[in-house]
Amino acid sequence: MTLRRTCTVLAIVAGGLLLWQGLILVTGLPPFLLPGPRAVAEALLTHNAILARATLRTLTEILAGFALGAGVGATLAVMMAARPRLAAALRPVLLFSQVIPIFALAPILTLWLGYGIAPKIVVAALIGFFPVASAFLDGLERTSLACLDLARTMGANRWREMWHIRIPMALPMLGSGMKLAAVYTPVGAVIGEWVGGSEGLGAVMIHANGRMRIDLTFAALTLITLLATGFHAVISMFVRRCFARFS
Repeated sequence: MTLRRTCTVLAIVAGGLLLWQGLILVTGLPPFLLPGPRAVAEALLTHNAILARATLRTLTEILAGFALGAGVGATLAVMMAARPRLAAALRPVLLFSQVIPIFALAPILTLWLGYGIAPKIVVAALIGFFPVASAFLDGLERTSLACLDLARTMGANRWREMWHIRIPMALPMLGSGMKLAAVYTPVGAVIGEWVGGSEGLGAVMIHANGRMRIDLTFAALTLITLLATGFHAVISMFVRRCFARFS
């Protein structure tokens, strides 16, 4: 990150904190409705051990959910691109998987998989796999016809054509899907923790709300925001470095 970009980010953060504090001063909202930045910072320091464990748990769910969702999504996209009949059969299923609200699926998954980490990973994967599958499939289906004709003229079979031409040319689209999934996957992990979890930042928020500890709720929310932003930045950097030469 360049110095200019760092200064811009710091200026935005400082401006946001000033607006936050200014809103409290102007409206006179009590701390149990909207705690100030100082109260949230004190909650972060006071409950640092609890929040550190919760952050590690949520990060684990995000990483596992993203890996599972992106892996399944990319594999499914390749299979659908290689088999048009399979693609025709699975497109409605893909759409249906996103039409159902994730809040409706999370309690069912918790009932099936228990209150451990498994349902949170599955929820994160479900909400993250669709952008990868959709974007990658779109890229695979837009391969240049001239390149495909040349490969067939040289005797390439369907899978060699897929591996050497269609997949490399579709990698920028896969990267776009991965960056979208990096935004949605943390949301899925936190939703899973809200519905049925005793660990993680989402669970901390639910427990803090129940005890009217709004400062702790905002502290957990701050960490979730930083975690999601940092995860998206890492995935974006990975995509830029690994897939840029294919664009």
